[in-house]
Amino acid sequence: MPSHDPLSSEERSERMSRIRNADTKPEMVVRGLVYGMGYRYRLHRKDLPGKPDLVFQSRHKVIFVHGCFWHQHGCSQYRMPRSKLDFWEPKLEGNRARDIRVRNALDMLGWQSLVVWECELKDMDALRQRVRVFLEIV
Repeated sequence: MPSHDPLSSEERSERMSRIRNADTKPEMVVRGLVYGMGYRYRLHRKDLPGKPDLVFQSRHKVIFVHGCFWHQHGCSQYRMPRSKLDFWEPKLEGNRARDIRVRNALDMLGWQSLVVWECELKDMDALRQRVRVFLEIV
């Protein structure tokens, strides 16, 4: 059964072009939280697999901030699109497979990684504790 996108291809293209892969709102919130906790970091190091969002060089740790939709979190914020499934299913599954490859590559290089999901920003106290535990445990 063919599905129908309510937007024209030009409208869909324009909307998709506004989606960022760095400096997203969730990423900016996490950066502010981590900075406010007193931790300093580098951004998007191109020499590390996956160009992690936050890099803590001296600790050999990185944080990725993932959108629940783009990385198929499975929480209540994630919903598979109803149209163009022949595009979306392989695209989103490819993102998930790449995430696994990147984290494995970082692990092989001796880096620990933490994924912060967009939905976790709803409970900043719990997120603060999770980040602190990750950054402090050797």
